[in-house]
Amino acid sequence: MARLQDGWGDERLTARDKGIPERAIGLTVDEFLATGPRLSEFWTPIIALDDAAMRHNLSVMAEWTSARGLQLMPHGKTTMAPALWQRQLDIGCPGITLATMGQVRTARTFGLDSVMLANAVVDARSLRWLAGELADPDFRFVSWADSLETVDAMERTLRETGVPRRVDVCVELGAEGGRTGARSVEAAIEIGRRIAASDVLRLAGVGGYEGALGHDRSDAALAAVRAYLADQLVVHEALGDLYDEGDVFVTAGGSAYFDLVAEVYAPAIARDSRTRFTLRSGAYIVHDDGFYRGISPLDETFPGTEAGGVFRSAMRGYARVVSHPEPALALLDGGKRDFPFDEGLPVVHGVAGDLGEALAPLAGASVTAMNDQHTFLRGADVAIGDVVALGLSHPCTAFDKWHFLPVVESAESDRVVELVRTFF
Repeated sequence: MARLQDGWGDERLTARDKGIPERAIGLTVDEFLATGPRLSEFWTPIIALDDAAMRHNLSVMAEWTSARGLQLMPHGKTTMAPALWQRQLDIGCPGITLATMGQVRTARTFGLDSVMLANAVVDARSLRWLAGELADPDFRFVSWADSLETVDAMERTLRETGVPRRVDVCVELGAEGGRTGARSVEAAIEIGRRIAASDVLRLAGVGGYEGALGHDRSDAALAAVRAYLADQLVVHEALGDLYDEGDVFVTAGGSAYFDLVAEVYAPAIARDSRTRFTLRSGAYIVHDDGFYRGISPLDETFPGTEAGGVFRSAMRGYARVVSHPEPALALLDGGKRDFPFDEGLPVVHGVAGDLGEALAPLAGASVTAMNDQHTFLRGADVAIGDVVALGLSHPCTAFDKWHFLPVVESAESDRVVELVRTFF
């Protein structure tokens, strides 16, 4: 697989890039990094990534999936950062998953040549564009379909446009109350047969997303996820005679229940060597201190998880105290425009006099609310100008708020070794 193009190293930093130090303005990214920047130079609010923790997480997930006969095509929409996709590809991932055709088009500008679109393609404009991209014999692309109407829409445009080869399509199985996907095994099998009969589409397996069926580790949630994954295999077996010699996928796996995917898929993996049983987990590369920390099977809080094989949180927010209007209330200069909030409020890691300084604990302190540009900190003994370090929840809505994110060497260092560029 060709390396992704990394032209953002030549991109010039400007005052429009939130948090960038004043002295960096006008320099290219590479020129700035060559000066040995420190996190202490950046403006607050800021989110910093931890290089050592990301490398650790990548290694843990690669070893975990390999040991279970799974391949990993991580969901790139989590970060929309080609520099981080490259890290995932370098450690053995055979491709990247994306969510929209706009994201696929962006990824192609960087030379990404292996994409799973965990979604349907029905827009004639994007289908015409896709037909052109498939002229590249090295471009591997697979999308999903969950209805006969989806198949009809794809066929209509692809026949009118002309396509150099059939488009790989997985039938998507859903579940009642879930997200997209055929609502029954029988409906999914019918869709799969329809795809297999197409002159412009190719049946490439079974896809779906189990994460919509649960939000915790309750018995009911786990049972629903296991039943769904078992149904995926039923669909796959029913369509077995319709697959040709090309790639065939059975794919699931957000970042919450991938242990159940491995568990339920295990018997099929043992007897079926040609199918690519594929996880699409994306949040693992940075993990978090909130939602995924509470539900991931590779977090240190998960029962039975070995200490060396757990994810580490690799993203941290920093915000400055700008107001102390009441004895027990302080307001920070970062809010919903800067930090994720949809899957839980930030947690307090500590306080320092400024960015880059050692943190002191803030026992009893908590974040109780967030506005667009303020975070409400209660129970903290802090002074105006102090910087509060925040553990964040849900990386999927953290990266989209930033153009560049500084990467520090480790949690104990403020040496910036990279600027990760996002492309949302």
